[in-house]
Amino acid sequence: MSPRPYRLVVFDFDGTLADSFPWFAGIINGVADRYGFARIAEHETETLRSMDARAIVRHLGIPAWKLPLITRHMHRLAARDIAAIPLFPGVPDLLAELDGAGLRLGIASSNREATIRRKLGPAAGRFTHYACGAALFGKARRLRALIRDAGMVPSEVLYVGDEIRDHQAATEAGCAFGAVAWGYSRAEALAARAPAHVFSELAAIRRCVVSTPPQAPGNRPAEVSDRLHPASIGRLINL
Repeated sequence: MSPRPYRLVVFDFDGTLADSFPWFAGIINGVADRYGFARIAEHETETLRSMDARAIVRHLGIPAWKLPLITRHMHRLAARDIAAIPLFPGVPDLLAELDGAGLRLGIASSNREATIRRKLGPAAGRFTHYACGAALFGKARRLRALIRDAGMVPSEVLYVGDEIRDHQAATEAGCAFGAVAWGYSRAEALAARAPAHVFSELAAIRRCVVSTPPQAPGNRPAEVSDRLHPASIGRLINL
């Protein structure tokens, strides 16, 4: 297997490295009541998982002026509860492998940097660049700035995320996008946008970006799985 061209791998946080769904599911309708947007019925989630962020905001009837208020409130709740939000199993080991292979790592997230660092613990030091606190439609700007600050060109960068808006941000920034199949947006909805990669498991990220010897036929990477985490509209209101 020839080496991949990526020198910098940038991760989204919620839904990509952190399994935030149970927490979001437990608080989102309370946030809806507080800020006067539609509650999320259980039967709506599958439809919402195939929508992009703008369509979801319209569906919920959230006016643009409320988005910063909701964002700040959700950030406060996340900071309060971060100890109860686990990383996906294997995340620290994956980060150690990528760091040890000489790849530079970054995070571009809507969550706050301090909250992310608290959750990552010692693994936070493996990331050389953070671009956090992005607004709902502001990830592309943060991602472009991160790439520039890292001294990279977009063709050397892979952005790994779980949402349609992550794909949109990577496209606007000019870098490759790797879609994970365990986050908010449905794998089918992400695949329809033709990302560079669709990852069915954390190990597939390592196989993609770290040069390894050819694999025996019986050890080929797994195909994209339909085993997805349940989702809540809270993934998008995290902004």
